[in-house]
Amino acid sequence: MTAGTTKSPMRRRRSWPALLTEERARPEHIRSRPNAWWLAVATVCFGAFMGQLDASIVTLTYGSLRSEFAVSLAAVEWVSLAYLLTLVALLVPVGRLADAHGRKLFYLYGFAMFTAASALCGLATSLTELIAFRAVQAAGAAMLQANSVALVATSAPREKMRTALGVQAAAQALGLALGPTIGGVLVDTLGWRWVFGINVPIGIVALIAGHYLLPRTHQRNASVGFDWPGLALLSAATTTLLLGVSAASGLPAPAWSVALLFAAAGVCGWAFGARQRRAPAPLLDLSLLRLRAVSTGLAGALGGYLVLFGPLVLVPVVLTDSGASNVTAGLVLTALPAGFALSATGADKALPGGMSDRARGVLGTLVCAAALTAMLALPLTTVPLVPLLAALGLGLGTFIPANNALVMGAIPATCSGTGGGLVNMTRGLGTALGVALVTLALHAAGRGGRWAVLVLLVVSLLTVGAAWAGPALRRSVPRQIRQPGVR
Repeated sequence: MTAGTTKSPMRRRRSWPALLTEERARPEHIRSRPNAWWLAVATVCFGAFMGQLDASIVTLTYGSLRSEFAVSLAAVEWVSLAYLLTLVALLVPVGRLADAHGRKLFYLYGFAMFTAASALCGLATSLTELIAFRAVQAAGAAMLQANSVALVATSAPREKMRTALGVQAAAQALGLALGPTIGGVLVDTLGWRWVFGINVPIGIVALIAGHYLLPRTHQRNASVGFDWPGLALLSAATTTLLLGVSAASGLPAPAWSVALLFAAAGVCGWAFGARQRRAPAPLLDLSLLRLRAVSTGLAGALGGYLVLFGPLVLVPVVLTDSGASNVTAGLVLTALPAGFALSATGADKALPGGMSDRARGVLGTLVCAAALTAMLALPLTTVPLVPLLAALGLGLGTFIPANNALVMGAIPATCSGTGGGLVNMTRGLGTALGVALVTLALHAAGRGGRWAVLVLLVVSLLTVGAAWAGPALRRSVPRQIRQPGVR
C-alpha cells in the first residue's frame, strides 16, 4: 500500500513534462491488436494526405494572388517555393534528430506547427506575410515528412513494406486528387484564404489519432552533435539554385545576377559535400549514396516528383488563360493524381507477383514518357488532357512506390529517419524544380505550354534511365556503412 501511494505522486509530477518531451506509448488494447501496424500506417496517411492536398491546392490560388496583390507569376510562385525551399533544407536534419530523439514526438509536433501556420496563412494581409507563414508551415511539414516514410517502414512487417508504402502513396495521391477540385471550388466561391484554412480541421483530427495510434521509437540512432554549417550550406545551395531559376522566369533581376546565383548554388553544393565528408556529425551519411539502390533511387525520385508536380502548375495556367474556370481546371487536373492513386493501390494485384521493384520502375517510367510524348503532339485542351494526365498518373503510381521501397529497403533501420528524410528531401527538391522549370518554360514560350511539356518529357526519359540502372533485387546493407555522428 505504501509503495502504491509513493508511486502515484511521482507519476503526477512526471506526466506533464513527459507529455511534452517524451513519446507516449499506445494504449494496450491498440498495441496488442494483430493489425496495429495498419493503424499506424493509416495515421501516417493523414500527414501524407494533408501535405499533398496543400501542394496541389495552392497552385489554384495563383490567379487570385496575382490579381489581389498585383504581382507577376514569378513572384506568386514563391508561395510554393518558400515552402519547398524550407522543406528541402530541413528534411534531412529533422530526420536525423528524429532518429535520435523519437519519430513519433517529432511527427506530432510537426502536425501542431503545420496546423497553426495554415491558420496564419489564411489570415495573411500581404504576399510577403503569406510567404513567411508558408516557410513556418514548411518547418512543420518537414517534421511530418521526414518521419512519415520511416514510421511506415518501421511499423510494417518487412514483407508488407511495399504494400504499406503503396497505401501511403495512395493517400498522397488522394490529397493531390482532391486538391485541384477543392481548390478550384474554394477559390471561386469562398476565396483563396480558405485554401489554407481547410488544413486546420484535418490537422486537429490527425494530432489526436497520432497520439493514440503511432508507436514509440524502439530503434534510435544516438546523436553526438548537429552540423549547423552543413545545414547552412545545404540551405544556401537549394535557395540560390531556385532563386536563379525563378529570376530567369520573370523576376525583375539583371542577367549577371542570375548567373551569379547559379554559380553560388554550385559552390555551396560542392562545399556541402566536402563538409559532410569531414564533419563529426554529418547531416548526410555520404556512404549511403554508394549503395546502388539508394543513389539510383534518389535520382529517380527527383525526376518522378518533378514530372508529378510540373503539371500542377502547367495545367491551371494553360486552361485558365484560355478562358476555363478554376473549377474546370481543377477537375481536369484531378485525372493525374486519380491515376496515381489507382496505380499505387492496384499495381500489386494487376502486375505479376514476382515482378521486381526495378522492373516496376522501368515500366512506370516508360508509361510516363509515352503519355508526355502524346501530350506534346496533341492540343493542351480539356478533352485530350484528361486521358493523358490519367496515363501519366498511372505510370508515376507504378514507379514511385516501387522506387521508394528499393531505397528504404537498402537503408539500415537505425537510419530510417535519415533515409526517409533523404527520400522526402529529394521529393521536395523535385517538386520545387517542377514548379520553377515549368514557370520558366511558360515565361520563355509566352505561356503556350509546349516548352513546359518538352521539359517534362526530357526529365521523364532521364528517369527511365535511372530506373533501368537500379538493382534488380534489394541488396543487404554493408556493415561498413558509417552511422551518422559516429567516426
